[in-house]
Parts: sequence; C-alpha cells; structure tokens
Amino acid sequence: MTLLEIRDLGKRFGGLDAVKDVSLDVEEGKITAVIGPNGAGKSTLFNLIHGFYRPTAGSVAFRDSDITHSSPHNTVAGGIARTFQTTNLFDDSTLMENVLAGRIVRSKSNIFDAIFHTPRHRRESRINEDKAMEVLEYCEIAPYRHDLASNVPQEVQKRTAVAMALATEPELLLLDEPAGGIPEEETADFANLIRSLPQRGVSVLLVEHKMSMIMGLADTILVLDHGQKLALGTPEEIQSNPEVIRAYLGSTTDEEN
Repeated sequence: MTLLEIRDLGKRFGGLDAVKDVSLDVEEGKITAVIGPNGAGKSTLFNLIHGFYRPTAGSVAFRDSDITHSSPHNTVAGGIARTFQTTNLFDDSTLMENVLAGRIVRSKSNIFDAIFHTPRHRRESRINEDKAMEVLEYCEIAPYRHDLASNVPQEVQKRTAVAMALATEPELLLLDEPAGGIPEEETADFANLIRSLPQRGVSVLLVEHKMSMIMGLADTILVLDHGQKLALGTPEEIQSNPEVIRAYLGSTTDEEN
C-alpha cells in the first residue's frame, strides 16, 4: 500500500531548479532510500515533504490526504516525523528531557493544566514518561537517559534523535543522513535499528551517503541528479544501472558517494 505519494514535485530558488519533476511512491512497511551527490536535491526533497519549503510545482499526499502546503507541526501531528543531517538536540537537557520534548505534538494539556497540575496534565505526564522510556529502551540508550545530550557519544546522540522522532508516534520517519559522523564499526548496529522500524509499524524514507549501508537496508532506491530522477529501483537494479555506476557509484558500492 502506498503511504506517501509524490507527484511531479519541484522547487526553484531564483532561476535554479533544486528539485524538478520528482515523483515517488513510498510503500507502507518498507525502507525507501534517496541517494545522490551533494547538491542533488535530497534535503530539499525532505524539506518539501515535511513542510519546511513550499513547492513551486507538484504535490505530496500522505495516506491519500494532500499535505503539499502543510506546516511542519501539522505534518508531524499527521504522522510524519524526521531527523536532520545535523543532530538537533537540547544540549543542556538530559536525553529523557529531549525525548519528552518530542511528545509535545501529542499533548492535549494547555498552560492552565500545567500551572494547576490538573488531572489531565498528571495523566499525560505519566503517559509521556512511559512513552519516552519505551523509545529510549527501543533505541538502546536508556542507560544514558539522565546524561546531558552534550556529554554522550555521537552514536547515542543520533539514536536520541531517532527516539525523539519515534516519541511523536509517526507512521513515516524521514531520516536525513542518520549515520553521518558515526564510526564505521558502529554503523552496522545503527543500521539494525533502522531495519527494525518497519516491524514497529514505522515506514522509512532515508537519505544516506554510506552506500554499503543503503544497499543492505533499502527496498527501493531513488537516485537524484541535479534535482531530477536519474533512476528508481531495487538495490540490485541500482547497482547494475550503467548511468548510476558512471555518475555516482564508480567501481564499488563500498565508498561513500
């Protein structure tokens, strides 16, 4: 079943097409990857999906509902969460506090509830703490929950970003270079976390430069070239595509593109 439907999507900055005529179906329960060199339009595509940018052409639909002009907050509330190339955490807060911040989008309490500690506020606080602990354990970082985000290793920060996104209870998770900055020996474990997400009911759309990781994770790969689709297919099809080999992969898929 198609979860996210992108049709003829485009974004111009001045006279430059950062994304042009891109169409893609993201299937429920699958991992879909977007690859291409720096400047290919990958992050722009994510920003269009998530509502940070308004497209100059095309449309985006999530579960058959048009979200082309949705705000980022409404996009998250609707079931699409994301992480960023640069890990955006509250450095002076604990990991638990960071993940609890991700629960705001699911909160029904208002400032009155918070000031007077109403039953609704107390009930939501218990639910939020339980949910935060559950995703910290799922991402295997619960032992760090009382540590400041600025004091934990890079991989733990990356896992925390995933936990924050999962705390919003998404159906689709956009991962923008999730393994960036993680040592190669830790990449396999991090890939296993991503691989497990569809089993949790979270479909994945990711951008990543580590080609060996992508080829082992993705069900479908979209290759962008100067903002346009160069190829779309399975990892096997992409690896054997002459244009992709010539443009990005070279003679090996073990190097970063």
